[in-house]
Amino acid sequence: MTTPEARGFTLIELLLVVGIIGIISAIAIPSLVRARMSGNEASGIATLRAINSGQVSFASTCGGGGYAIKLEDLVKLPISGGQGFISPELNVNDVVKSGYKIKLEADAGGNPPGGRAISDATLSCNATAPWSSYYGSAVPVVFNGPGTGTRSFATDTRGTIFFNSTAIAPANPLTASMIPLQ
Repeated sequence: MTTPEARGFTLIELLLVVGIIGIISAIAIPSLVRARMSGNEASGIATLRAINSGQVSFASTCGGGGYAIKLEDLVKLPISGGQGFISPELNVNDVVKSGYKIKLEADAGGNPPGGRAISDATLSCNATAPWSSYYGSAVPVVFNGPGTGTRSFATDTRGTIFFNSTAIAPANPLTASMIPLQ
C-alpha cells in the first residue's frame, strides 16, 4: 500500500511566512511615512520658490516694481495676452498642495507696516494693484500628521525662505532672528 504524496504548505510554514511579512511591514511603513512627509515639505518649499520667482517676474514686467499680495493676482493673465506668473493650481489663497496650505498676503513689516499699494490697478498689465512688499507661507494641513509635514515655511520680498517646527507659519513680518533654509 502506498501513501499519497503530500503537497502544499504546512500550517507552520504559512505562519512563518505571515510573521516575516509582518516584521518587514513594521520596519518599512514608518520609513515610507517619513519619506512622504519629506516629499511634502520639499513641495511646500518649491511652491514658495515658485511664488518668489513669479513675484520677481510680476514686479519687473507687470507691476511697475510692486508685488501681488494674493495668489489669484499672480495667476491672472496679462490683459495683452500671455501666461500668468505662477501655476494655475495656485489660484486662490489657502489652496492645499501636497499637504500644505499656501497663502500670500501683505507683509506686516513693510514700510509702512502692512505694506502699501504703490500704484493703481489700472496701471498693471493684469489689473492688479501692486504693493510695496509681500509675505507668503506654507503650513502643514495636519501638523505632524500622516502624510503632511513637521515644519512650516514662509518667505517675503527678500526671497529667502524661513522655517520653524510649529503648526503655524513663521511670524509676519519675518525677522533676522528666524531660521533660513540652507
